[in-house]
Amino acid sequence: MGVREDAALASLRVRTASLPESRMQICPEQGAFLSLFAGAVGARRILEVGTFTGYSGLALARALPPDGELVCCDVSETWTAIAREAWDAAGVGPRVKLVLAPALETLDGLLRAGGAGSFDLAFVDADKSNYLAYHERCLKLVRRGGVVLYDNVLWSGRVLDAADQSTDTVALRAFNEALAGDDRVELSMLPVGDGLTLARIR
Repeated sequence: MGVREDAALASLRVRTASLPESRMQICPEQGAFLSLFAGAVGARRILEVGTFTGYSGLALARALPPDGELVCCDVSETWTAIAREAWDAAGVGPRVKLVLAPALETLDGLLRAGGAGSFDLAFVDADKSNYLAYHERCLKLVRRGGVVLYDNVLWSGRVLDAADQSTDTVALRAFNEALAGDDRVELSMLPVGDGLTLARIR
């Protein structure tokens, strides 16, 4: 209830559910929010760091105008092959540019190519240990007034458990603390999915 998940998104969600890594897929509510938000801000160029099987990419690409572009960063040919099929089946394939390489290399390459300030929106849902590094790149790649969205910031509540010193938890805890003191952005953390932080670039 409350989420209009069409056949293309539902089919992709069901297909992904059979994978051992299915927990990495965002929930339908989050997909709906991403699509609505991207449309509301009139995004024409979107950056995604961490694509998996393409659910979030499909939701974001749907919100783009026909001449819009979604640049997706991932390293898995296996997972993104599923994404490509879903995007093509939904008719948004031409709007998506998938780059298979470590995301930091891709982001740095975009900056070297003059891409600073060329994106309206970014969605980060990748390896947690690099969140701060992704943040610094996104601050340069996304235009002033644009928004960067970070997934998994609540980490099932483990970021509040001082006894949890696992690598990802420590990284997310440090990321949350760094963003809280970052006056380059305006912040709002939403309890959607596993926690979603919106950072609007000043």
